[in-house]
Amino acid sequence: MVESTPVVAFDQHAVSVVAAVLLPGQRTPALHALPAELPAISRFVERLRLDRVQCCYEAGPCGFELQRHLRARGIGCDVIAPALIPRRAGNRVKTDRRDAAQLAVLYRAGALTAIHVPTEAEEAVRDLLRCREDIGTDLLRAKHRLSKFLLRHGRRCPATKPWSKRFWGWLAVQRWPLAALEQTFLSYRRAIDDLIARRCAIDADLREALTIEPLAGRVARLRCFRGIDDLTALTIATELGDATRFAAARQVMAFTGLVPSEYSSGASQRRGGITKTGNAHLRRVLVEAAWHYRHRPAVGTRLRGRLHGASPIAVRCAWTAQHRLHARYRRLIARGKSPQLAATAVARELSAFVWSVLTQ
Repeated sequence: MVESTPVVAFDQHAVSVVAAVLLPGQRTPALHALPAELPAISRFVERLRLDRVQCCYEAGPCGFELQRHLRARGIGCDVIAPALIPRRAGNRVKTDRRDAAQLAVLYRAGALTAIHVPTEAEEAVRDLLRCREDIGTDLLRAKHRLSKFLLRHGRRCPATKPWSKRFWGWLAVQRWPLAALEQTFLSYRRAIDDLIARRCAIDADLREALTIEPLAGRVARLRCFRGIDDLTALTIATELGDATRFAAARQVMAFTGLVPSEYSSGASQRRGGITKTGNAHLRRVLVEAAWHYRHRPAVGTRLRGRLHGASPIAVRCAWTAQHRLHARYRRLIARGKSPQLAATAVARELSAFVWSVLTQ
């Protein structure tokens, strides 16, 4: 940030906003209390009559509406990553006014990191994907409740695999001697059926989202990789955003939180597990896709259908990834590493291939 650029930092909440105005040549920002209304905030910035003013605020539950509102009026605004804001360990006083003032000072000093702001269409698809993920979590819990209820009452299905077709058929013929038990069983069944229906409805909407630009081009390239089909490709496309904002593949690895942590000082070197920072949704789907590379390189029927009409560059990159990642997995297993650790290492390298195919 240039020293001569006026800075306006907002500490935004649902019912109140504190604005810190830091003018050129000043070291202490002026603080103003504002209502949490977008028109009022934009009018406040416009009344300052400052040239080349730059605004910022922390990413939080209020989303990106303020950033989009100011950008639409020609006012520059960045959304700051909260986890990367420098904090003083000895500072035990936290207020909205202090947070806004500190944000303005650090922003002008260039000590803050701005996050990528998705378009409204990308954010809508991302929210729908996360809603589907939440439904999957609720469905797993609902199935656990029903299975534990059956186990408590000595009902064991003869089918070897739970929730298979035989298991569902066995559930359909279960009868209970008491009305309370019958009602409990039906309630658990209805909860599962409702969640499955909701997930199917969302899947239909997500199939339509595959044609939305700029997601359609990204999804078409990502589907060339083994273990990455429509939903996984759509998740990577929305959670990663514009891959060209990363200068190197190592930055994508760090963004996914798949790089090992390290605490080294002097002659001692200590490396631990992965950092698990950054985007957890992106990290999850990459690890799930990485498990497919424990098998030998091959092009199955479903993958062959996805490769039909795809970009030759993406096809070559995906085929190279199959050979390299499978060899990486086998080497780690041969060295005595656990399958989970090997899959995580493969997911880290897979993120580099994803970045490569999206930026070519």
